[in-house]
Amino acid sequence: MSTLINKVLFTRAGYGLTVLRIFVGIIFAAHGSQKLFGALGGYGLAGTAQYMESIGLTPGYVMATLAGGVEFFGGLALIIGLLARPAALGLTFLSLVAIFTVHIGNGLFMANNGYEFALALLGGSIAVLIEGAGKLSVDRAIAG
Repeated sequence: MSTLINKVLFTRAGYGLTVLRIFVGIIFAAHGSQKLFGALGGYGLAGTAQYMESIGLTPGYVMATLAGGVEFFGGLALIIGLLARPAALGLTFLSLVAIFTVHIGNGLFMANNGYEFALALLGGSIAVLIEGAGKLSVDRAIAG
């Protein structure tokens, strides 16, 4: 196996990281399904695009598709542990954009639409980025 692929897939992390990865993945996949498909009370691409435009992320439709795609497919990747590090990298950038474009001006706490929840998801994404997918993952099975 090539060195780059092995570095991407390899993990020494244990079951704790596996649990973290799965729960963070579920949350991201659910948020992405709201943006892409209007599932779970979401507004779908049209509504999300309109919101993106209103906060200055243009073109709104492209930004909504990118954000929803990274959340949904990155979340699925975390759930099964396939290409978890690249997925976590995308989700890290997405979380940073959410924090600094939407939440930072509202303070820390969620009660005021603050960045508390996005910060927790950012931490989970960074943990997966650093440690890899954990014991129960497709990445570990492939890397051996």
